[in-house]
Amino acid sequence: MSGHSVGAVESQRAHFDQPLHLRSGGILPAYDLVYETYGTLNAAKSNAILVCHALSGHHHVAGHYADQPDNIGWWDNIIGPGRPLDTERFFIVGLNNLGGCHGSTGPSSINPATGKQWGADFPIVAVNDWVHAQARLADRLGIDSWAAVMGGSLGGMQALRWSITYPERVRNAIVIAAAPKLSAQNIAFNDVARQAILTDPDFHGGNYYQHNTRPVRGLRLARMLGHITYLSDDQMGEKFGRELRNSAFSFGFDVEFEVESYLRYQGDKFAGYFDANTYLLMTKALDYFDPSREDDGDLNKTLARTKANFLIASFTTDWRFTPARSKEIVAALLAARRNVSYAEIDLNFGHDSFLMEDAQYHGVVDAYLRNIKL
Repeated sequence: MSGHSVGAVESQRAHFDQPLHLRSGGILPAYDLVYETYGTLNAAKSNAILVCHALSGHHHVAGHYADQPDNIGWWDNIIGPGRPLDTERFFIVGLNNLGGCHGSTGPSSINPATGKQWGADFPIVAVNDWVHAQARLADRLGIDSWAAVMGGSLGGMQALRWSITYPERVRNAIVIAAAPKLSAQNIAFNDVARQAILTDPDFHGGNYYQHNTRPVRGLRLARMLGHITYLSDDQMGEKFGRELRNSAFSFGFDVEFEVESYLRYQGDKFAGYFDANTYLLMTKALDYFDPSREDDGDLNKTLARTKANFLIASFTTDWRFTPARSKEIVAALLAARRNVSYAEIDLNFGHDSFLMEDAQYHGVVDAYLRNIKL
């Protein structure tokens, strides 16, 4: 790995008293955003990059905590001195989105109107709501215009949304492993995952906090299903094949194949720390994302409102958001006569490729960022 980590970091919290009117019609009267920054904002405040997280991500993007040296940020391999997101040149901002479960206001936060946790009363949030909330954080930090807004998967959709909603405030948008909207198959996967949670007897209509329980079984199943879609078929074949934990069939329903063991481990691990209501909100935000809906499905017209330069990147083995989906964005940007670079990267980790360290992938991002004028 080139460069090195940013080292020990600390989270920060910003409180906003101004009500946020949401796309769903709901209103958050006030809210907190938890965020982290890496590097130094220059005097012109022109070197800031916003990193947006995907479904289960959060604000801890790089480095580690002084008292938790093993708690490494989820994109640490690309951020730091000498790395593509070079903190000796850029000021990096990562935050936990509204509705999250890592410190920003979400369903497990206290609703000031009731004195109880929001639970099922937390309003549905959309990608555009997150962008508006992020814009207020940018205002708080004194950042008028981002050098770049970037992210993978749902994070890439936020970068695309930023370029449409605030065209004057985004000079570059880096959209990785994303799509202009979900396919029917994508929505179907999300709904099956949600049904696993919603039908868990411990869900209690979303107010499980008041029953001192959590819908662990449903969340576990949801994660297992999601995890299958994040990996490529070849990767799973290479990693697990048909290997058995023991040498012979047991002719029962306990774990036999290594892939079963892996998925159950991932499901248990995720259900141990993530909030089920947040999972529901994040998947619905994915389902609702479709900026071209504002223009009767004409993505060319929608992206004609952007002013940023774009890097669109996809991965050959990503079957959740295939390269063809990224090319839909590229085609619309070209039709709108926007400056766009496209990279299709041969990497064997499926949808999760955007999280991986790879010389070609990181080289593409590094080359693009090096050409950004601050």
